[in-house]
Amino acid sequence: QVQLVESGGGLVQAGGSLTLSCAASGRTERTIDMRWYRQAPGKEREFVAAITWGGGATNYANSVKGRFTISKDNAKNTMYLQMNSLKPEDTAIYYCYARHLGIADYWGQGTQVTVSS
Repeated sequence: QVQLVESGGGLVQAGGSLTLSCAASGRTERTIDMRWYRQAPGKEREFVAAITWGGGATNYANSVKGRFTISKDNAKNTMYLQMNSLKPEDTAIYYCYARHLGIADYWGQGTQVTVSS
């Protein structure tokens, strides 16, 4: 069992910054990679960024490349998403997702990010 808790969402003006956190607990030694997804009202959930838990290799959606940075702190079992130059179209609920070896994959409960124009 793994529990994921996101935090750090909020309301920010366009051009501003926010940092999201996703704290994992439980069977975290099974983690292969962790990801951020987002879902805007009326739209499907979409991939934002990913990071491998061992080597730290990263991958980004084209829409956030150059503006968002994913990182991790293995000692704290926490993943981060630094979001800069935010745009109104970044408004969504942001979810963290953890993929595991030999056990189920898990989603967090989500955190709302709202970017005003």
